[in-house]
Amino acid sequence: MSVTGEYEPSPSARVRKHVEEMETTGRPTETPLGLPIVVMTFQSRRSHKVHKTAVMKVEHDGSYALVASKGGAPQHPQWYHALTLHPDLDLQDGTEKYAMRVRELHGDERAQWWERAVEAYPPYADYQRKTDREIPVLLAEPVAR
Repeated sequence: MSVTGEYEPSPSARVRKHVEEMETTGRPTETPLGLPIVVMTFQSRRSHKVHKTAVMKVEHDGSYALVASKGGAPQHPQWYHALTLHPDLDLQDGTEKYAMRVRELHGDERAQWWERAVEAYPPYADYQRKTDREIPVLLAEPVAR
């Protein structure tokens, strides 16, 4: 895979459990609403260590939307800032792993992927109503090997 370095596990026990279960079985036992997730492996922006986190699976034609909702909090999640600085990541969907590169979506393209995201995980619509910020949507696209 493309992201290497010293791994720093998440301080969140839930995130650590999702990552561990995905890496060992490809299927976590408990996810929000029982819906599928994917695990992102990326380089942090400050320590440059490898971080891993799970997000809801929003996939279309081999590309994945990464919705920086943070549950409708007023600020973006830390992984959003890391990926805008270091756009290469590894993404695990089930037992499959892919080298990906992200870019932030805007305009009609963002609207189309936002619609897909809300269809895949309806609480995203509630999260957007809870916050004044427009929730960013990043698109992870496969990198040619």
